[in-house]
Order: sequence, then structure tokens, then C-alpha cells
Amino acid sequence: MPSSQTLLYIVITIGAIALIYMTIKDLIKKPGKQGGASDEGQQSGNTGASAAVLPLQLQAYERLVLLVDRINPQNLVSRIYQPELTVVDMQIAMVHTIRAEFDHNISQQIYVSPTAWETVKTFKEQSITIINQIATQLPQDAPAKELNKQLLEVYLQSEESPAEVAAQILNAEAKKIMK
Repeated sequence: MPSSQTLLYIVITIGAIALIYMTIKDLIKKPGKQGGASDEGQQSGNTGASAAVLPLQLQAYERLVLLVDRINPQNLVSRIYQPELTVVDMQIAMVHTIRAEFDHNISQQIYVSPTAWETVKTFKEQSITIINQIATQLPQDAPAKELNKQLLEVYLQSEESPAEVAAQILNAEAKKIMK
């Protein structure tokens, strides 16, 4: 099935580009954060504020990991599917659910790193793109189970799912702030 393989390669390429971008962006920021006398004084003055914010940051990372899991198309299939739905109905329901879940958690970006937030945004967009691309390859009035089957095949063919990659990035970021 060349169309599913092509779609898979596109998704993997987009994910790889996003990860490379975030890594380079993170590396560029780190040299500017190297400690000077003024940084040390500023950090010690904010110790109380940092201690108060840490639980909020950890909670934000937890919520974003949960968001990634909830908007993962593999998980949406089982939550949304109803036998009477068509491909278009399922596509609309999945995209709507992804956007609603994302919008519900948009305030979490305040507490997480730009890299973590970009990871979540990229995953959201990748998920919507995959759903839309597969749905456009199927007849609109076909049963929703055809869309679900194609989606699951694409994810089963990939070595590592985009959701796993996003969750790993979020977990690594959360562990950094706990140190």
C-alpha cells in the first residue's frame, strides 16, 4: 500500500525535523544561560518563587503527557468510534476532539519549556494531518471502521509512534526541572 507508506514517511520526517529543530533551539539557548555573578544573585533571590512554581510545572508536564495520550489517534479510535459513523463523521469527530483537548490545556504552556510546548503543538498538528490525509484517500460515505483500520495500520508500521516520542520529550523535560 504505497499511500500509507508515503504518509508514514512524511510523518516520520516531520517528527524528525521537529525534534532536530527543538534540540538545536535548546542548544542555542544554553550558552546564554551559563552562570555569571548576576545570574547567581538573581537565582538565589527567586528560590522561594521557584519552589512555589515547581509543583505547578510538574503538574503541567503531567497534564501535557495526558493530553498527548488523549489526542493520540490510536486512542481516539476506541473512544470515538460508533458503528453508524462514516469516514467523514469520524474524521470530523477526531479532529474536533483533538482541538478541544488541546484548547483545554493551552494554559499549560506558561509552566513548561518552549521545547515541550512545541513538541505538543507539533504532535497535535501531525495527528490532525495524518487523520485528514487518510480520510481523503477513502470514500466519504465509507464506514468509519475503514478510517480506523487505515490509521491503526499506519501507526503499527512505524517503529516508534509520534505519541511515544512526544511523551519521552515531555518526561525528559520534567526530569530536568526536578534536578
